[in-house]
Amino acid sequence: MSAVAEILVPGSGGEGLALVLMAPISFWGGVDPKSGRIADVRHPQHGETISGRVLFLPGTIGSSSASAVLMELVHNGHAPTALVLHEPDAILLLGLIVAREMGWPTPVALRLRRDAFEAYRGKRVSVAADGALTTAS
Repeated sequence: MSAVAEILVPGSGGEGLALVLMAPISFWGGVDPKSGRIADVRHPQHGETISGRVLFLPGTIGSSSASAVLMELVHNGHAPTALVLHEPDAILLLGLIVAREMGWPTPVALRLRRDAFEAYRGKRVSVAADGALTTAS
């Protein structure tokens, strides 16, 4: 499986196991910035880690603090390898932009059709800085 996604925020590519979220998430209170674990007990994937994963987000639950949490994840080394969204979230992505301005290595953020997410579930995914997504298995 391969696709080329639109780059929302440039960053480094990488490889990781895909984590396709089953429900939107709030980063503020929903993700522990110190560990990268999903901390929201109401989220169906509570306890999973986003650290080092290719994170497919079906949506976010707004909070103006989402950008700060994502920036902390980058700073603490617990950010996803890449973020794949079906629609841009300006507040969340601001965290990547600020982290880049701070000189920290940041993951790439991509836009891909939501109906393409399932093809990546449970697979190891390689993400290139140019937006190319390929499955390794």
